[in-house]
Amino acid sequence: MVLFRKARSEELPAIVRLLADDALGQAREVVSDPVDPRYVQAFAAIDADPNQLLAVAVDPKDEVVGCLQLTFIPGLSRTGMWRGQIESVRIAASQRGSGMGSAFIEWAVERAAERGCKLVQLTSDKSRPDAIRFYGKLGFTASHEGLKRSL
Repeated sequence: MVLFRKARSEELPAIVRLLADDALGQAREVVSDPVDPRYVQAFAAIDADPNQLLAVAVDPKDEVVGCLQLTFIPGLSRTGMWRGQIESVRIAASQRGSGMGSAFIEWAVERAAERGCKLVQLTSDKSRPDAIRFYGKLGFTASHEGLKRSL
């Protein structure tokens, strides 16, 4: 049985390891002991913001086996509709294919609905076709073209 809940600061090293646990993550994340201070600062900012939820999935041994970030976004369009933005979804290799990832996303969707969001959105890197298929099976559609600009 896996439990989904808000992340704790002491779980930050495990979260960073999950974020780095694929080819794309290895190229952009920094796994170190102690944790890079930039992650500590980011965690503090996320934890202090009521429109942010950094969540983890923990197994019966209380080990972190998944993470995601859910952002609650107010908007003026669509009659002032709130949106939930899901990002940084990672599932431990040992848990992939178990159904836990689907349950975790549905848990996040429920949190967004509880906050009054009428839409949940996410992006996935184009280099992750398996993730894109996974989200499609959960009812997400590629309705928009996403663009990014690095600063």
